[in-house]
Amino acid sequence: MTAQKNAGGQGPGETEEEACREVLQILALIGDKWSILVIGQLRDRTLRFGELHRAVTGISQRMLTLTLRQLERDGLVTRTVHACVPPRVEYALTELGTTLLDSVVAFGQWAATHRKEIGDNRRRYDAAHPPRKRP
Repeated sequence: MTAQKNAGGQGPGETEEEACREVLQILALIGDKWSILVIGQLRDRTLRFGELHRAVTGISQRMLTLTLRQLERDGLVTRTVHACVPPRVEYALTELGTTLLDSVVAFGQWAATHRKEIGDNRRRYDAAHPPRKRP
């Protein structure tokens, strides 16, 4: 991980293990399906909560709230509250958040390109390894 230490900026007094742990935590967040979908929806424009909820198929309001809170905490998304009645809340990617777009789009394209092959592999594996019946 020496090259990554120099590029990643391991801080003074920080062990390689501590730096790796932080990187893994960040990757877990970004690798979360909801985070990827929210970032993807915010790539072109600012959206209100309801618009995001409709755009991210299958996400509950609670999970969207938690995901947005974590992305805001990490500095990837901004939350702007407009003082009106009822209050209007909008979400947008930050400059840091936009740096993820190329990777998120590439990851999505890879998944779309290989989805049938992976599906075939899963079916073959499942056929060769049926679930065990419990006594």
